[in-house]
Amino acid sequence: MSGSERSKAALLLGSCVGTSIEWYDYYVFGSASALVFGSLFFPSFSEVAGTLAAFGTFAVGFIARPLGGAVIGHFGDRLGRKAMLVLTLMMAGVSTFLIGILPTYAAIGVAAPVLLVLLRLVQGFGVGGEWGGAVLVATEHAPPRQRAMYGSFAQFGVPIGVLSSNLVFLIVTQLSGEHFRTWGWRLPFLFSIALLVVGMLVRRKLSESPEFRKVVDRQEVSKLPVGTLVRERPATLLLASLLSIAPPAVGYTVMVYMLSYGTTTVKFSRNTLLTLLLLSTLVWIAAIYVAARCADRWGAKRIYAIGALSAVVWAFPLFLLVNTHNVAAALVSFFVAAIVQGIMAGAQGGLFTQIFDIRTRFSGSSIAYQLGGLVGGAITPLVATALFSAYHSSTPISLYLGLLCAVSLAAVLVLRVPGGVRERAEDVAGDRTATT
Repeated sequence: MSGSERSKAALLLGSCVGTSIEWYDYYVFGSASALVFGSLFFPSFSEVAGTLAAFGTFAVGFIARPLGGAVIGHFGDRLGRKAMLVLTLMMAGVSTFLIGILPTYAAIGVAAPVLLVLLRLVQGFGVGGEWGGAVLVATEHAPPRQRAMYGSFAQFGVPIGVLSSNLVFLIVTQLSGEHFRTWGWRLPFLFSIALLVVGMLVRRKLSESPEFRKVVDRQEVSKLPVGTLVRERPATLLLASLLSIAPPAVGYTVMVYMLSYGTTTVKFSRNTLLTLLLLSTLVWIAAIYVAARCADRWGAKRIYAIGALSAVVWAFPLFLLVNTHNVAAALVSFFVAAIVQGIMAGAQGGLFTQIFDIRTRFSGSSIAYQLGGLVGGAITPLVATALFSAYHSSTPISLYLGLLCAVSLAAVLVLRVPGGVRERAEDVAGDRTATT
């Protein structure tokens, strides 16, 4: 392997490994919210209220994510991508480990859910700046017309995080019910400290983005990137945020809400659902890569729109197939949902690199991605739980999911991508004046 090939491999590995670890941390919390947090940290509530409280704590992390995206994005646009990626990994990893040693309500009373919420906030703040930095450190190193493909390696972190967190939970749920409730659920959180060490070793070897270095050399770094972004590109930021709703809306419906709905309502076993979700992530990873290749060839906007349209169409079959209580039908439901998410994820990194100016790209990408995650990811499990409790049917949930994805479809269709493919840092000045 030549030196350039080793450098490329290290870059893509660093982008992928870090996001995989951070999303492992994040999804471990989601799985625990669906399976045990309601009874361990909110035991005085009814079953439905306890589930809502657990999902509410899960949603708190999303509230911190846009703030983390703005703050970390600010320093990423001013100081560089690499330093912020080390910081985000540390924040998410340490907070996840501390959740693993947190006493429950039975041990310390109301302090337990309060501390759980605080640690979730720190975790969410760190994750808030992760995605934008990981995508940009890859895409801003990319050769001409390979930005989406390079960015797809950061996108792999989401399904790999789901895969690894579900795999670990699948293993620990083999413990007897009492052992799982008392200490087994802690193991996935404690394991994150080992992943943190690995991630830090890999991330420290990353090189800074060459496009950012050129902005620094030209003394064109924005003093207040978010202010510049809001002043110069408000429409782009709004539309990018809206189009970012659909992927987490589909993802968290399947990966978080379905764990609760599938076990309590459809009566699948917990292990069966975890296994199906685990298998679907392999399809998700493959779909991301294929979609990224297509985005580099036919345009990221076009591929993303196809994914958003697919999400609208699949909102009803997603639940109808699961409701059959047939394992094969549920597997098809999850596989297609994984493909739908993969199409959008494969195009998103390349699309965001195109539409945001280099001076504000970290801030713009992070804020838009996290605002979309707040609406699509944080609220969806809460709304789904409340809708089913009120109507005892999955139809209102499907309708809600379809409407969210329709918003993203409309946004990406309205979004105007600057003409031409700007692949080099020399195009910075042209990027600033591009019509949005």
